[in-house]
Order: sequence, then C-alpha cells, then structure tokens
Amino acid sequence: MATEIEKQPEASVELSKVAVSDTHGEDSPYFAGWRAYDEDPYDEIANPSGVIQMGLAENQVSFDLLEKYLDQHSEESSWEKGMSSFRENALFQDYHGLLSFRTAMASFMEQIRGGRAKFDPSRVVITAGATAANELLTFILADPGDALLVPTPYYPGFDRDLRWRTGVKIFPIHCDSSNNFQITPQALEDAYKKAQSENVRVRGVLITNPSNPLGATIQRSVLEEILNFIMRKNIHLISDEIYSGSVFSSEEFVSIAEILEDRKYKNSAERVHIVYSLSKDLGLPGFRVGTIYSYNDKVVTTARRMSSFTLISSQTQHLLASMLSDKEFTENYIKTNRDRLKKRYDMIIEGLRSSGIECLKGNAGLFCWMNLSSLLENPTRDGELALWDSVLHEIKLNISPGSSCHCSEPGWFRVCFANMSEKTLEVALKRIHNFMDKRMEEKY
Repeated sequence: MATEIEKQPEASVELSKVAVSDTHGEDSPYFAGWRAYDEDPYDEIANPSGVIQMGLAENQVSFDLLEKYLDQHSEESSWEKGMSSFRENALFQDYHGLLSFRTAMASFMEQIRGGRAKFDPSRVVITAGATAANELLTFILADPGDALLVPTPYYPGFDRDLRWRTGVKIFPIHCDSSNNFQITPQALEDAYKKAQSENVRVRGVLITNPSNPLGATIQRSVLEEILNFIMRKNIHLISDEIYSGSVFSSEEFVSIAEILEDRKYKNSAERVHIVYSLSKDLGLPGFRVGTIYSYNDKVVTTARRMSSFTLISSQTQHLLASMLSDKEFTENYIKTNRDRLKKRYDMIIEGLRSSGIECLKGNAGLFCWMNLSSLLENPTRDGELALWDSVLHEIKLNISPGSSCHCSEPGWFRVCFANMSEKTLEVALKRIHNFMDKRMEEKY
C-alpha cells in the first residue's frame, strides 16, 4: 500500500539550487512535443488519429537484425561458461569496464569508420550513454561559470546535459543557411569574442558530427579549421560522433580521429576527446552504452575515476562484447542498416518535395532539416512556434522547431524518419501533404 504524503506549500521545503534551476531545459518546445505525443500516441489500429512522433531520433529500421542475432546467440546473454564467470561479473566491476567489451568497442569504432582510424582499448572509457559522456567531459574540462562553444543548430538536450549540473554555460556558434549551416572561422571567432566580452572563460568547442539536427556531415576542411582554432586558443574539442556508423556513404564521413592520425597526433591531439554511443548506430538507446575516447592521459584517468557514477552493467557489456566481436554480424548489420536508412531518407525527401517542401541536403543521421519559412505569418521565433503548434495540434505530428535547436533563422524544423515503420511514415507524409494544400489554399 502506497504511503500517503500530505501536500505542503511549495515554499515549505527548500531544495538545492541545482534542483530548482531551470537549466534542465524541459520547458523547451522540443520536450513539449514529446509530452503531446505521450498523451495521445499514434497507433495504426488503436489510435489512428493520434500524434506521430517525428521528434525522436531513434534508429528502429534494423531492429529485426538485432533480434535475430540475440535469438541465435541466446547463450551470450546467459552464463553458460560456468558459475565462476557469473561470480566474476556479478560481484565486482572495475571502473575500466570489461576488457573484452572495451576491445570489442574499439574494434567496432574502427570498423564503422572504414578502418581509416585506429582506437586503443586502453583509451576507451565506458559510460552510461552519450549523455553521461558529454556531461562527464564537461565536468573534467570546465569549471562552473566557464563556457563551451556549440554550433547551431544543436541538439536541444545539450542545454540540460552540458549545463544543468555542471554550471557551465553554452555560447552558440551561429551558423546559417547561406552556406548550408557549415561552421565558419568567423563564426567561431565571433562566439569566442562574445564570451570574452562577458568575461567568461571558454574551455572548449563541442561539435556533433554527423549526429547534428541537420542530418549532414561536417566537411574535412571545416574540421581542420576547428582543430587550428582550438590550438590557437589553447582550448579543447569534444567531437560527439554518436551517429557515424550509418552515413549513407562511408567515404563522406570524416572522423576527427582520421585527421589526428594523418597529423601523426602532433600538437592538437591532447586537446581532442571523442564521444561515441551505440544508441544510434545499433538502435540500442535503452542499453545506455556510451564511450569517451581521449588522447589526453590525464583526461582518460580522470574520466575513468568519474565513470563510477555512470557504469554499465557487466551483463550488458558481456552481451555486447560478443555481438560487436562477431565480424560477420557487424559487417552485415552496417551495410543493411545503411541501405535501409538511405531508402527511408529518399522516401521522406521525395514525399516532402512532392508537397512543395525543400530540405537541406543531408548524407547522414536519422532526420532531415526541413524549411517551412514560406508558411510563416511572421518571420520570427513566435511565428515559427505558432506554425509548430498548428502542425502539432492540427495534423498531430511532433516535429522539432528550429528555435528549440537555437537556430537563428525562423522556419526550419528537424524531422525524424527512422523511429517508425514505412507505413507510419507514409501516413505522416500524407498529413503533411494535406496540411500544405490547406495552407496554400488559405494563402491564395
């Protein structure tokens, strides 16, 4: 029987400053859209008029491959090797994580990058997802009141992940559509000077490649510029490469690790830290598996100490070590998943185009960056949110407004396409088509 607690006036019990801070970011339209979906989720049979979730960047297109592997290798999730194996993993877990898992993870990170970069298992630090990895690195590299520079548009969750508990600030590197939202040296310099003008110390730059809301990879020349920038400023670079394994053409994606290897790890390597997760590549966000890979010995040592707050269960490591070490499975998975995502991407791009909607040219990720600026009654953030509200409540699609990603140009929206079946995507595209027809009729 649940214990009943008498409700007290809000001011009667004080909580910490962290607890009551609004830097959790959950008042963003990004999370409001999620709540609307949770209250009225679409279901083809039970609720065909419900909200379709297009704000969630999950990869569900190859779940059948994972289920098939687990069905055929059920022994990997058990302890058939004997009681000693069970006790070894159940009783104690070293902060380093299982060597077999770190080795398998390093090998998989090399594999999805086409073998163009090498990773040392001794530099792999295991964390409970990319969220924990990014926050842990923020704690290590910056003090409360310091800042990270982050190019816009960026994942709305960074406002929570990087700031809430750390006390660190985010200064946006403003990118715009004039050059397809690529980062420029001037934009980097402007963001740095903005922080300086407010007497805030900049400790690093965080980029997401290509897991940014654009669904596009960062060009090699841009990565080179960023490396040169952090060297001049003597700051750090966090390269969040969550979704690097299933770019549509593996040659299009360039990891920062490749550039460092080409430079023979001179000068800038100790300032570079890579975040990687299986949430997007393998579609396993619920497993909470992330990693930090750093070229800085002190960062690796400190991250390992702090990872005691973000450990992954030994059984999860045990299972995934076997899966990631199976080259036949991983090679087939990477190819099949990439082909399926390419098909799904083409499907949504063509569907939107047939409705008169253009998207930024993408080559990666689980989403596209859609331009609805022509529908804005007012070219402002308020005008964008009014349009977003109409899409959410009139045709019941949860898409993410660009302003929630700190985009400086009203009218852009992030639309996810890999977290649903093709049939559901067809329903969503039909709703968008009808919405556009109605708006055009009202306009003319």
